[in-house]
Amino acid sequence: MAKTTFIAIALFVLLGYGTLNASAQMEPSVEFDQITLTIDGKLYQMEYAHSFEQRAQGLMFRESLCDDCGMFFKFASSRYASMWMKNTNVALDVAYIDRNGVITDIKPLEPHDLTSVQATKEVLYALEMNQGWFASHNISVGDQIEINR
Repeated sequence: MAKTTFIAIALFVLLGYGTLNASAQMEPSVEFDQITLTIDGKLYQMEYAHSFEQRAQGLMFRESLCDDCGMFFKFASSRYASMWMKNTNVALDVAYIDRNGVITDIKPLEPHDLTSVQATKEVLYALEMNQGWFASHNISVGDQIEINR
């Protein structure tokens, strides 16, 4: 009896009946807060990832971002932060930002690349935007980002 049950369960799983939809399995439903940033004198409303769960999901599973959409990350403490692109479909740039709001690095991130892209200095924040966004807005290393609570 036990052998028959095991075989039935194995076939059930192998044929795909015992598994969840792959996207349902992989897409955690994390809610993000909102934050307003002032960058080069302009206000931008961003998704805000400040909890461990929010930072872990980030922009995974998104198919696109609007032109001025992005995600602002706050780490638990200043660190040599790094980002990777697991399950991320959109080409991004990440700006690493120190505790004073100064951009220390702007680095490109390619979809699905598992290479860890690290800040060159200790940072407290990161901002991910569509790839090319910082360059097209003339925003560069050394510029200031103001966090409006």
